[in-house]
Amino acid sequence: MAQEILVERLFEALVNGDRPAARRIVEESVDGGAGPARVLTNLFWPTHELIDRMHRADQLTRIGYHFSTRLLRVLVDQTAARLPRQAFNGKTVFACCGTAEGEELGAQIAVDMLEAAGFSVTFGGGGIPADEVLAHVQENQPNYLVMFCSAASDLPGVRSLVDQLKEINACQKTQIAVGGGVFNRAEGLADEIGARLHAGSPLELVSLLINPEQFLSLRREREQQEQVRAIQARADARAAMKKRRAA
Repeated sequence: MAQEILVERLFEALVNGDRPAARRIVEESVDGGAGPARVLTNLFWPTHELIDRMHRADQLTRIGYHFSTRLLRVLVDQTAARLPRQAFNGKTVFACCGTAEGEELGAQIAVDMLEAAGFSVTFGGGGIPADEVLAHVQENQPNYLVMFCSAASDLPGVRSLVDQLKEINACQKTQIAVGGGVFNRAEGLADEIGARLHAGSPLELVSLLINPEQFLSLRREREQQEQVRAIQARADARAAMKKRRAA
């Protein structure tokens, strides 16, 4: 609950363009024991998602959206600079995202977390034509092509890119990972376009790319457990209904 209140307070400061208040809230989080990674994942990321959600619902003025995304980006830059850096883990990432300011901000949080975890990252941002992305992947053969915080308008290009990479089979070492943005809003979309690796948040993305098989195995176990709980809940509900009818 305290974290949710902190997110709401930061959101209000950001949309009003209140820079001193936003900095004080970040300092309050740090004083409470949160390191840079926790500030990024537990404060900035949910605040970003709230801004994005309100913007798409047309519940933010344009100036409020600009205030919030620009100021949050400054805070992200300042906090990411304090992240402890792991040694290079031998894995390379090429990342791109949607074209909106908010989408690029969300992807930047993910990129900063990946770089701190030891990945060598190049970040193209949004608006790169699919053929240029494909050419870069073919030439540089990164371990991962990450499309994070994509917009719905990006989906035809993302789908085409995934299909082309599979068809030409010229980038056998490159795995495709997606997440955030439209992939969080449409369940099953990543599987539908053929992206086996997908994550809902920057922290999940880091865990996924460090050890994909282990991450996916744990995810399958969680999904199976959730299915078992759902089946049990339905059975309990039916039993309770029969009991009431018999009473």
